[in-house]
Amino acid sequence: MNALRQELPEALRNLQYGNIAPVDLAQAAIGPGMAVFTRYAKVIESDGSAMSVRTALGIINQVLDEVLAEQEGDFDPDTRWALAWFEQFGTQEGPFGVAETLSKAKNTAVGGLVEAGIVKARGGKVQLLGRSDLPRNWDPAADKRLTVWETTQHLIRRLDQDGESGAAALLNKLGGIGETARELAYRLYAICERKKWAEEALAYNGLVIAWPELTKLALAARSRGETSMQQEMF
Repeated sequence: MNALRQELPEALRNLQYGNIAPVDLAQAAIGPGMAVFTRYAKVIESDGSAMSVRTALGIINQVLDEVLAEQEGDFDPDTRWALAWFEQFGTQEGPFGVAETLSKAKNTAVGGLVEAGIVKARGGKVQLLGRSDLPRNWDPAADKRLTVWETTQHLIRRLDQDGESGAAALLNKLGGIGETARELAYRLYAICERKKWAEEALAYNGLVIAWPELTKLALAARSRGETSMQQEMF
């Protein structure tokens, strides 16, 4: 277990850097996970019986969930709140008291979440905004409280409505937070899969699958912009 917790995080990062689809992540993690178990001549349970492959796979999945959860340290407080809230309530309304207690645990505040544009609070209820409720003309450069959560949702909506070129144009404006949004998509997919939210899971899986093309288009657009600027200078 110690070896698994030490080695699986790096293996997971390599899989994510290789842009493995979230839907395939658990299956892909079996290889490096089982590599830890099979280096020993025998793996036994606490009662002395041999550990079954099924039990080993369950442990690998458990540690995989732990590693994904640990990646939340890369997210801002508002996004960590949204992630915990989403896991509990999805995009349904929840009690204000629960939201406030959770906000204190995540070092944020309900008022700040409203200001960030990711929730609405009224009548003693709090609700995460759905993608269709987000502003169409959102500009990350003008957002005074930018979050990884809204960045991810806007990228998915732009991909759905404007295709890869539209999502790439937005990615160009995001800078480093764009890559963190991809990390969040992995985490959100895992939650949706566990909750059996198939349609929502597909949205996060789709963003990761499209990522190589988005980054290629974004890079090409930046290169064209730099060439145009140099031509204007000379």
